[in-house]
Amino acid sequence: MSTITSVAILTNTQSGKHKGEITAQWLNSKLSLLGIQNTIFTNDWPSNETLHTFTDCFIIGGDGTINFFINRYPDCKIPLILFNGGTGNDFAWKLYGGLSNEALFETIFERTPQYIDAGKVNERLYINCLGIGFDGEIVASMKTIRIIGGHFGYMLAVIYKILFFKESYLKIQTEFKNIEGYFLLALFVNSSRAGGGFFIAPTAQINDGYLDMVLANKMPIWKRLWYLPIIKKGKHLHYPFITHQLGKEFTIESDKPLPIQLDGELFYANKLQISNLNKQFLFRI
Repeated sequence: MSTITSVAILTNTQSGKHKGEITAQWLNSKLSLLGIQNTIFTNDWPSNETLHTFTDCFIIGGDGTINFFINRYPDCKIPLILFNGGTGNDFAWKLYGGLSNEALFETIFERTPQYIDAGKVNERLYINCLGIGFDGEIVASMKTIRIIGGHFGYMLAVIYKILFFKESYLKIQTEFKNIEGYFLLALFVNSSRAGGGFFIAPTAQINDGYLDMVLANKMPIWKRLWYLPIIKKGKHLHYPFITHQLGKEFTIESDKPLPIQLDGELFYANKLQISNLNKQFLFRI
């Protein structure tokens, strides 16, 4: 017998050009036909106490939506399922591969709740990817990504920044060594994919108790253009200009505030305390 007996369906009007609202109504119909009590929450999400009166929570959206969820409910302990509904769905891909929402629903009653890790930077949580500098400036170009849409918009923003981005000097302290220099990429990731299909850390695991640090040294424009397709495919970790290291704690300092992307959300900081939060959230996988 399934343990899914009551479901909170969470979505928002900003995610995926209103696709989330349509998906929420579809889930409501599917669950109701099975006799499973459910409630849709659009934008006005429930209190933590109300959320925990449900046995499960279905979240509809992309990486930004799940980031909003984990920061609103950092101590959530009921099983979660993430349905595609945003511009970027990299974390949903990590959980369920390329399954459509329809195919995912058909398998949810067979999926076992499992704990996965999250990341923490200063006082904020993230679950997929943190990127400093170049990655942050890509997200700062979000209007282009939103208007054009998805991966194509992201690629245009990437190409523009490849041509004009200037690396910043970073001081990075890990558990094993200190690193300083100018870096094109500085990412601290829980999962393996970001940016709608870039395999930044192809070997990353979401339940190993570690974050993957991926650094790319400063390089000229022609090298950026040459290696972009290689990085997209996740074939870059063996190159000498790449540093890949697992860790639980990192400290990053810069002499000026830099744009930081956190699961596709943007903020600025010049000092970051980053850590892995082992077994923080429960997902049906």
